[in-house]
Amino acid sequence: MSALNIKKGSSSHSAYELRSTFSEEIQKHTLAVLVENEPGVLARVIGLFSGRGYNIESLTVAEVDHAGHRSRITIVTSGTPHVIDQIKAQLGRIVPVHEVHDLTVDGPSVERELALFKVAGKGDARVEALRLADIFRANVVDSTLTSFVFEITGTPEKIDAFADLMRPLGLQEVARTGVAALSRGAYATA
Repeated sequence: MSALNIKKGSSSHSAYELRSTFSEEIQKHTLAVLVENEPGVLARVIGLFSGRGYNIESLTVAEVDHAGHRSRITIVTSGTPHVIDQIKAQLGRIVPVHEVHDLTVDGPSVERELALFKVAGKGDARVEALRLADIFRANVVDSTLTSFVFEITGTPEKIDAFADLMRPLGLQEVARTGVAALSRGAYATA
């Protein structure tokens, strides 16, 4: 036995490669950031991500407190736990940022997204598109003789599933709002 309690010949890797790789797993996180509603704040937040090579998968911004001039930015991003911690720390250091909450870590949360789908088709494809829209509780918000525009609200996974089913039926265009999220329960977050 060696000093590391590893039997000789049990691994062809060096001791430096024996550390756990679980910490390097890429995870998706939803961040809620409460900021001052003033010009340039969104650009500073986005600049933090682009300047360090972090990816934003979804971004929504809206004023949530008109009297207090505050907006809520909901960001969905991916990274290792270390990268996510860096993002949260760096967001917290930006001056107009009041609060940063990681809804993925803070506990149960509710995420929803709105999407519009334009589907063109005739005959059986048109009937099938309407049938699937009914199953997914999508609303028809526009209809012509050759196309429909469906409105659907739900989790990003539900919207992805609806898109996958509409592609072979004549999906032409998709517009998505991005994720809006709140923590569940009585505890109030950003």
